[in-house]
Order: sequence, then C-alpha cells, then structure tokens
Amino acid sequence: MKNRVRKTRQPNLRTRWRFVLGFWAVCACLLVVRAVDLQVVQHDFLAHQGDIRNLRVEPLAAHRGVIRDRAGRPLAVSTPVVTLWANPREALAHQDAWQRLGNNGVISQKEFAKKVRRHESREFVYLERGLAPETARKVLDLDVPGIHSLTEYRRYYPAGEVSSHVVGFTNIDDQGQEGTELAMDAHLEGHSGRKKVVRDLLGRVIQDIEVLEPAEPGEDVTLSIDLRLQYLAYRELLGAVQKHKAKGGSAVVVDVRTGEVLAMVNQPAYNPNNRGNMDTASLRNRAVTDLFEPGSTMKPFTVAAALEMGMVTPSTTINTHPGTLRVGSKTIRDHRDYGIIDITTVLTKSSNVGTSKLALAMDQQALPDYLERFGFGQATGISFPGESDGLLPLRSKWRDVERAALSYGYGLSVSAVQLAQAYAVIANDGMKVPLTLRKVEGTPRGEQVIGQATSRQLVQMLETVVSREGTASRAQVPGYQVAGKTGTVHKVVAGGYADDSYIGLFAGLAPATDPRIVTVVVIDDPRGKAYYGGLVAAPAFSNIMSGVLRTLHVPPDRPEGLLAGAPETEDRS
Repeated sequence: MKNRVRKTRQPNLRTRWRFVLGFWAVCACLLVVRAVDLQVVQHDFLAHQGDIRNLRVEPLAAHRGVIRDRAGRPLAVSTPVVTLWANPREALAHQDAWQRLGNNGVISQKEFAKKVRRHESREFVYLERGLAPETARKVLDLDVPGIHSLTEYRRYYPAGEVSSHVVGFTNIDDQGQEGTELAMDAHLEGHSGRKKVVRDLLGRVIQDIEVLEPAEPGEDVTLSIDLRLQYLAYRELLGAVQKHKAKGGSAVVVDVRTGEVLAMVNQPAYNPNNRGNMDTASLRNRAVTDLFEPGSTMKPFTVAAALEMGMVTPSTTINTHPGTLRVGSKTIRDHRDYGIIDITTVLTKSSNVGTSKLALAMDQQALPDYLERFGFGQATGISFPGESDGLLPLRSKWRDVERAALSYGYGLSVSAVQLAQAYAVIANDGMKVPLTLRKVEGTPRGEQVIGQATSRQLVQMLETVVSREGTASRAQVPGYQVAGKTGTVHKVVAGGYADDSYIGLFAGLAPATDPRIVTVVVIDDPRGKAYYGGLVAAPAFSNIMSGVLRTLHVPPDRPEGLLAGAPETEDRS
C-alpha cells in the first residue's frame, strides 16, 4: 500500500518541476525578446523620446563689449546675473509644491500663482530678471517644478554719475538707450549662442552636452575720455552749480591737436546703476544737446574775421565814444565809455560797440561766412545721439542790427561742444579738426580756417582778458599763461529775453605760448549774488584747467611773475 502511494506522488513532483522550469523559460524568452525589441528594433525611437524629455537647447548668453577710457579704465562692464522664469503648464501640474516658496524674499507664493494662472496657456513667463546668483538660489534651491533659470548679463558703471552722460546706459534687455551705449550699440552688443543640455525631472541642468553655436561677445570701445580729468571736471562743475544755486551747467575739455574730448560733464547728473529715482531731464547731455546764445564769447571770432581780411591789426584804434551805438531802432551799449581804444582792448574790455563797428564795416555775408568756417550752425563730428547743429541764420540780406548783434553773440545759438571746437581752432593755429569721443591714433586731418599768424595774434589778444585789466582775472591758472573770453547772456524766454535769468560762460585755452587744452564752462541760470561769466564760470574754468594741465604733465609756461591778489572784476558783457 505504501509503495503504491509513493509511485503516485513521484510523477506529480516531476510535472510540477517541469511546469515551473517551463514557466521561467518562457519568462526568460519574453525578456530576451523584449530586450531585443527595446535595444534593437525600437532603439532609435526610444532614444528620440528620451531626448525630447531630457535634452534641451538653451541660449548661451554673450556679454556686451567693455567701454573704457583712454587709459583702459573700465567705464561700463557686463556682470553675469540670473533670470528666473516659469513654465506655467508644468507649474500648474505641481500646485502642491507651491507652498515651498513661502517667504523667500524674491517671489512669494501668491505672486507666483498669479503669474502662472494669468499665463497658463504659455510655456515661458519671466518671474524675476537680473538677480544676483546668491539671490536666485533662494528660489532655485526650493525645487519647485516649473521654475527655471537662465544666465544673462547686466551693465555696471564703475564711475557712476561722473561719466553717465558720456557712457549712457542700457535697458533690461541690454540694449543701448543713451550715450555711447546707444551710439555704439551695434559694436558693443554681443550675439548669443546655443548649447545642448540635459535637465532632470525638476528642470535643473545636470549636464552640458555640446555647444551648438558659440556666443560672440561684443567689441570693446575705447573713448577719448580720461577718467581722472572727468572726475576733476565733475567735481568743479558740481561745486560751481551748488555755490551759485544754478539750474545746471556743462564743462567740456578738449585736446586742441587731436580734437579728442578729454572730459565732458553736466549738472544735473544721474546714477546709471540706480535708476529708481531717475529724472528724465537729468538724462540729457547738455553739453551736446542744449543750445544757447554765446554772448561775448563770440567776439574773438568777429575780431578774427577782421584780422583775416586785413581790415585791422591788434593795435588799430577804434572810437567807441560815447559808449553807445545806435543801429536802426536799437541802441547798443558798453558797460561804460571806453573812448578811443585799440582792437586788443575791444576784447580786453569786451566792448559791444567796438565789435559792432567791426561787423558793420564788413560785407554783409563776411561775418556769417567766417562763423560757418569755425563750425557754428553745424554738427561737430562727435557723433553723439541727440547732438544739436546749433543755429546760424542763413540770409541773402542782413540788416545792420542783425550783423551788429551777431558780432557780440546774439542772433545765433551754439552748444558747449561747438564753442569748444571753435576755440580749439584758435588754439590750433587756425586748424579745425573734428571733435571726437573715440581715442585717436595718429594725427587727424584738419581744415585751415584762418591763418596761423591771425590765430597767434588772437591768442595774444585774449591773454589780456585774463589779466588784471581784463574781465576774467579769476580764470588765471598759477604757473600758466591763459587766454580766453567771458560771456554773460540773457536767457531766451517766450516773447523775448528774461530780465533776471542769465547764462554765465567762459571759454579759454592754455598754455597760451603753446596751446594744448581748451576748456568751456557753462553755468545755467545762476541764482546767487553773482551771475556774470567772469564770476561764476571763470573760477570753475581755472580749477579745471589747473588740474588738467598738471595731470597731463604739461610744462608751466609762466613759472614766475604770477599776479597775486588780482581784483575781482565783473564781466558785464
């Protein structure tokens, strides 16, 4: 009986083992078939699907070119920043993770939800731009699905408001908006590239695969500006504007041989690194855009025309008695009756009557033609956004009163850079070279406007203005011989000229024995006790020119015999 039971169980065990072995054999075959299907048959398809889910092509940011001063000091540089963006579709699928945002100080849960829901049909929306990397990490480390980052560049301006009007600034997309940033935008802007990356399930980049198109940084730009002189001019102009409670002001420093602008500053200014409280009016580069009637600073050009035409010499006398001159319905006045004086004294004392008589003795078109040669009524060549051409009237016939007014700086409009260029012609032996904000290599080609002899005579005559007897003793520079001219003009208002609103000017050059530098200072609407150009603009000129000459190591041409305690004369021209 027992033997019969054993014989019955033995076949059942074999059958079970065979079934188990067969089952695992079938499973193994199925796995092999599936493996072959995945690794061979569907390999390309599956690899493509994997790439779609994990591989991404991202932009490769390119920074703008660096703007430098003539010595290579940076005036505008690009710094890497992080921009946070979201994929609304992805974020909406993981709303339970939004609570991780909490109070991170960058973007709150409420702000994030509002942006995502507002743009739920899109796959890209900006959250915050231009964040410092450590700030962006406060959000990225929270691992909220749908929030991603990309690297961009933001402009930083080391000199701040000191160079703001020359350099300008860019917008949030790194596009030039003002100044050199706008003028040279095509050269400065870089061209973004592309790269292939692998992202994880949370959208984080875990591996860079390859660069598909390299980024091309923008070209660097070297300006003619000397940052040392820019700081100096800015400080002195700011001090003058504050001291005289002026509405604004400008100062321009030019190398007469190359036409390079070494410094250009304005007040009011702005800080391009902090635009939260930026005033639109402060963005204007007044030295280039704002026009004014030049007043007595125009008299040297009237005298230059008379000298060039052989009408007079520096010692030729002219009768200005009784200190007034009736021209048509207008009476032209001097500060007092200077009587019979020579042409040099006409400039020394700034005689309106003297220059008017010179202009009236010329042909009708002679003076306007000479003024045009000096560059008035036309662009300087500085190629700056918003540059004004100025205004020099074109007329076939000039009335006597118009010619007389033109001789002492009324009836035309100029900018500070135009005035600087014109005085640079006098300083440069009568040669006019285009002004430029780019560093110049070599000697630029120029145009001979007046003869060398006339130019040198004019410089000697203008030296007397900056003397004890002249109207600009405060423009003296210790150790250097200075030549220049003051100007005080009524501001133009609706219906005529303001009785109590002025512009104070001084334009000068140094060293007079071998001119190197021209500086123009404009003080707009001084409201202190003084408003004459000799009192508000000349001292600022002196301080700027003194610092410029010493910084550039220009040898003194008057080491001895400097006048001490010169009287504070007033320019009433």
